[in-house]
Parts: sequence; C-alpha cells; structure tokens
Amino acid sequence: QVQLVESGGGWVQAGESLRLSCAASGRTFSSYAMGWFRQAPGKAREFVAAINRGYSTNYADSVKGRFTISRDNAKNTVYLQMNNLKPADTAVYYCAGSRTLQTGPDGYDYWGQGTQVTVSS
Repeated sequence: QVQLVESGGGWVQAGESLRLSCAASGRTFSSYAMGWFRQAPGKAREFVAAINRGYSTNYADSVKGRFTISRDNAKNTVYLQMNNLKPADTAVYYCAGSRTLQTGPDGYDYWGQGTQVTVSS
C-alpha cells in the first residue's frame, strides 16, 4: 500500500512558477512509476507528466518545455516544477503511482488527495 500526499499548490499570476511535491509512504516508492494529472472544473482528469523508476519521463504536449517532473527516491518524493504558468493550467493537480509508466489514469493504482493550482491572467 502506498499513500500519497501532495503539497505546493497555490495562486499565482500568469508567467510565474510553482513547484508541487508529492510525498509517498512505504518502502517500495522507488519501484513505482509516478505521474501527475490534473482536473479542471467540468473536465476529465488529464495526464500531465510521468517518470518511471529509471528516470525516463513523459509529458503532455501542453506542458512540454514548461513543466519538469523529477523524483528523489531517498526522500520518497516526486516533484513537478511548473514554469511560465498559464490560466489554462488552473486545475486540481494529483500525483499517482503505477507499476509502469503510462499516460492513462486507469493504469494508476494509488492517488493523492490533490492540490489546487490557480493561475490568474
């Protein structure tokens, strides 16, 4: 069992940056692929970024060049550095854990509670 807790969300203006963190419990964190998803009001949950245990990464086209996912296995934490934020990035951001790196939410077994990111123009 893995428990995930996100932090770092907040309110920023367009063009600013935020770094989200996701702390995981359990000693098997390093064996999991970790992903970030987001969900805006009235919209489906969408893939943002993922990183596998070999540090390979995958990004949604909408965030490439602006967001960076990373992980620190010694701290059982995955990060999402978000630069040049846009109002379209406003959503609740969730981290999730999976056995393999994938972009669909159905493939993830563990989810955090989410953290709100609001970007004003």
